[in-house]
Amino acid sequence: MSKIVVVGANHAGTACINTMLDNYGAENEVVIFDQNSNISFLACGMALWIGQQISKPDGLFYADKETFEAKGAKVYMNSPVESIDYDAKKVTAIVDGKEHVESYDKLILATGSQPILPPIKGAELDPNSREFKSTLENLQFVKLYQNAADVIEKLQDKSKHIERVAVVGAGYIGVELAEAFKRLGKEVILIDVVDTCLAGYYDHDLSDMMRQNLEDNGVQLAFGQTVQAIEGENKVERIVTDKASYDVDMVVLAVGFRPNTGLGAGKLETFRNGAFLVDKKQETSIKDVYAIGDCATVYDNSINDTNYIALASNALRSGIVAAHNACGHELESNGVQGSNGIEIFGLKMVSTGLTEEKAKRFGYSPAIVEFKDTQKPTFLEKVEHHDVTIKIVYDKDTRVVLGAQMVSREDMSMGIHMFSLAIQEKVTIDKLALLDLFFLPHFNKPYNYITQAALRAK
Repeated sequence: MSKIVVVGANHAGTACINTMLDNYGAENEVVIFDQNSNISFLACGMALWIGQQISKPDGLFYADKETFEAKGAKVYMNSPVESIDYDAKKVTAIVDGKEHVESYDKLILATGSQPILPPIKGAELDPNSREFKSTLENLQFVKLYQNAADVIEKLQDKSKHIERVAVVGAGYIGVELAEAFKRLGKEVILIDVVDTCLAGYYDHDLSDMMRQNLEDNGVQLAFGQTVQAIEGENKVERIVTDKASYDVDMVVLAVGFRPNTGLGAGKLETFRNGAFLVDKKQETSIKDVYAIGDCATVYDNSINDTNYIALASNALRSGIVAAHNACGHELESNGVQGSNGIEIFGLKMVSTGLTEEKAKRFGYSPAIVEFKDTQKPTFLEKVEHHDVTIKIVYDKDTRVVLGAQMVSREDMSMGIHMFSLAIQEKVTIDKLALLDLFFLPHFNKPYNYITQAALRAK
């Protein structure tokens, strides 16, 4: 029997813990430490809660301390790990205000990520808070359940008079929050240093569709601007960029996250961004020490190399892989493609693999096919028809599919899973053109946009 200590119990940790307890619980002793009061909060649902698309947060949790304990684990909540002695195989945590030392045979680090705080005058974190609270009132971060609850409480307090909100960062979280605040009837300004939104996931011609969608729904865009200061006496009053100043009542910083890897400093090998470097078994540079989720690297099939892609879906899979290996049952990851999606004001966007820009950056010679058509046959009456725009990126030399992007008001999201598998299995654009895709008017066209796009590959 091995004693396995898990540090962190959110998405990656939860998947790992459940896999170990459900499959190998009788064979191992599992001890869990987490510094938070709750686990498994789906931060991707934060905007839905803030924007009142859901009435309460209960459904955003899918695991709890009691369930883990019922399966046989020892769980310490509100218990931050202060240090790890990798040579002696001991973890030191603060439990009930006292130092607690726990030995281990196997260690799994699921320490996640932390919000990035850019060098902005007036923006400071409270050094005494583990919940990413600012020293300036109404300057908000977005990571934990407590962060979302704090925003909602302030919005509901009429005495706060929060009517104008600035969101800094036009990635997925920032765009979702812009929609949420707009749904509440707030004036919203979305600020980003680059000249578009969702820049990491879509090429410019597709991201411009979301840009237009945001503007059409009343979101003020301040792209190509760098935030220099957040000003106010004790609370937020304005946000200042290199091009303008905006009077606001709340600022939400959503400029991204960095891996939380302080517990491995000087001992575990790291990636260029500081994430723990792991193999396909999620094992770090030290034997019997595993790292999973946002604190660790992944193997990216689109570039055939190690990368960092922080997504909840990747976190869950990494937890499953680590669990089996830590329990002595060898399993390697299939790698990832970074598949993702978003829906804002009814506009749906999904992507996987490399954009054209990223493909060039990683040394490929990318070719592009793009096509637009309706999802269903236009002879169908009493059906609201929407175009689907699809863009496929493939390598000119090998013809292997490198990435795909799709945009529509139709739900075409399942199609991106096929492209994800195509990238994983190195499928060529030519094979994709003749793929056996079913047809029924209720669902699609016989000569559909996937086939049409692939057939246009030169």
